[in-house]
Amino acid sequence: MTSKPAEELAETLVELADTLSAGFDLDDFLRLLANRCVRLLDVDAAGVFLIDHGVAASSERVALLELSAQRAEEGPARDCCRSGDPVLVPDLSLESRRWPTYVAEARRSGFAASHTLPLRRREELIGALTLFRVERGELEKTDVRLAQAMADIATIGILGTRALRRQEKLAAQLQHALNSRVVIEQAKGVLAERLGLTMMAAFSALRTYARSHNTRVSELAVSIVDGKFNTDLLREGPTP
Repeated sequence: MTSKPAEELAETLVELADTLSAGFDLDDFLRLLANRCVRLLDVDAAGVFLIDHGVAASSERVALLELSAQRAEEGPARDCCRSGDPVLVPDLSLESRRWPTYVAEARRSGFAASHTLPLRRREELIGALTLFRVERGELEKTDVRLAQAMADIATIGILGTRALRRQEKLAAQLQHALNSRVVIEQAKGVLAERLGLTMMAAFSALRTYARSHNTRVSELAVSIVDGKFNTDLLREGPTP
């Protein structure tokens, strides 16, 4: 490997690992993986299929081929996602009975061979990376290993990003719940003082009014705390 490909490989691995930036875009990331495979490996095109996301590719014809395969529910990416194992096909013409629609579309697109590798981390399988060649033949073992390494790094990055997004969402939900609880307690205090109720009776009046007027308790509480709600409307509420 010359210095230029080695430098580009190093840059690619860094880019594939850098998924936690604020501007991370999954589609751009998947296209990066596909495009770098074409530049670094002895392949003519590449496509990525993510089970819960869709398809990204190094070219429009590959994207259309992979979308057609998903509609037909056949092809190496589908089989790879079912088994979790690589699906290496050095001669697509021999697989016409196995994948009739896919092979026909692939040959019309000019491809004679495909090599599909799983995007997985331990037991978690999220998709597949398919490498295409216009000529029949096996990929060099070094290319297969390098492609799998890039797929593995990309998978780790995607899973890490998803885990971070889940944590951020949970944190936001917990913060919202805490904020709602605080404002409800404040509203109970306002009602207790103005209407001469216990805190329990104040909450009962708050909840009853919210239910009967099809509004959230937290929204009603905000209006009370902000002074935008006439608390006299709750004087007829439940008493302790």
